[in-house]
Amino acid sequence: MLDALVNEAQLRWGLDLTRGLQVVALEHLAATPIEPSRPLIVAPLAQLARGLTPAGGADPAIREPAALPGRHGPAGRDALQILRRLYPSDHAVGRFGVPDLLTVEALGADAARSGIYLAAVPADQSPTGAWALPWISWRLREPDGCPWDREQTHESLRCHLLEEAYEVYDALGDPVNPALAGELGDLLLQIVLHAQLAAEENVFDLADVQRSIGVKIVRRHPHVFGDAEARTAGDVNRQWEQIKRQERETADAAAAEPGAASRSALDGISRSMPALAASQEMQERAAHLGYDWPTIDGIVAKVREELAEVLAAETDTDRRDELGDLLLVVVNLARRLGVEAEIALRGGNDKFRRRFRIVEQLAAARGADLRTLDFDALDALWDAAKGQEAAMLAANPEASA
Repeated sequence: MLDALVNEAQLRWGLDLTRGLQVVALEHLAATPIEPSRPLIVAPLAQLARGLTPAGGADPAIREPAALPGRHGPAGRDALQILRRLYPSDHAVGRFGVPDLLTVEALGADAARSGIYLAAVPADQSPTGAWALPWISWRLREPDGCPWDREQTHESLRCHLLEEAYEVYDALGDPVNPALAGELGDLLLQIVLHAQLAAEENVFDLADVQRSIGVKIVRRHPHVFGDAEARTAGDVNRQWEQIKRQERETADAAAAEPGAASRSALDGISRSMPALAASQEMQERAAHLGYDWPTIDGIVAKVREELAEVLAAETDTDRRDELGDLLLVVVNLARRLGVEAEIALRGGNDKFRRRFRIVEQLAAARGADLRTLDFDALDALWDAAKGQEAAMLAANPEASA
């Protein structure tokens, strides 16, 4: 039966088998990867299986999802909705044994059950395909592509990567909404662009990026993909650190030369990370190796000691160095308390920004200029702002979330 469908698609719609063909049972469509840039035949399983030798079914050791991960959101398991997400609404749909064409938008369940054919879609017209964005990035870099994109280098794109990452970080502070998808897309584009640049230099491509992280995640989760056990999040963290340590030791053994220094447990922490986050990660790694205060009291005492040294410093250089030591210990205190120092300071910044705006509004309402007020007057405005904010939060507790 499949041969008959293929022959009809060749005769009526110009199917070129040398460009590939996807054949999917309607019942399996929700869980099957589909690439719109390749032609697709969809028909009921009974129709496709007629005359074919069963392949033995799925491997029972592999858990198959009911809907394809990554494409299991709004469309869920609805085959027609999935096609409408993947293909342009006006894309033609051929029906086997029926002369008239439909469009994807007009496609109904009855037509799908009779067997349908969808021709390949240009990548720029169906950006939901897995390889559409890499194709778009390649096209932008072609000689007749975009002049700006053609001029970009790994170095010139560094600032854009950080900018997009921070915008995603900000968006994650709000309730999840469709706008987050746009911010994640902007960040994904940066990854794809760097992979495209590397491919042009014959160093690696996007498939290598995907393979690298896929292999790493599977390797670091033997309790999911292997026979190891991890019953709690703490078990997972300990196992994770052990595996990473083994990876570093393997890398050392492979790369070491006579007399070469071995790798540090702190290697791999980016120097471009926000300083608070980098400090917490370094101290977390050190603590996993046993370099940690026995009790939190020792850290608190160290905070007081470092603060005294800041106040006793006599030069700008000494004050800067001592203040750095103080911040390092404060971050360690946050780590010991189970608080992300970076998130805590961002929350403090948000609180200051919110209260200072109220201070400005209160001053304006009184006809006062902040620059002319003394400290007592400013402090009174700050207390008033705190009181106003507390009243607002009491009236609307959800606003503090």
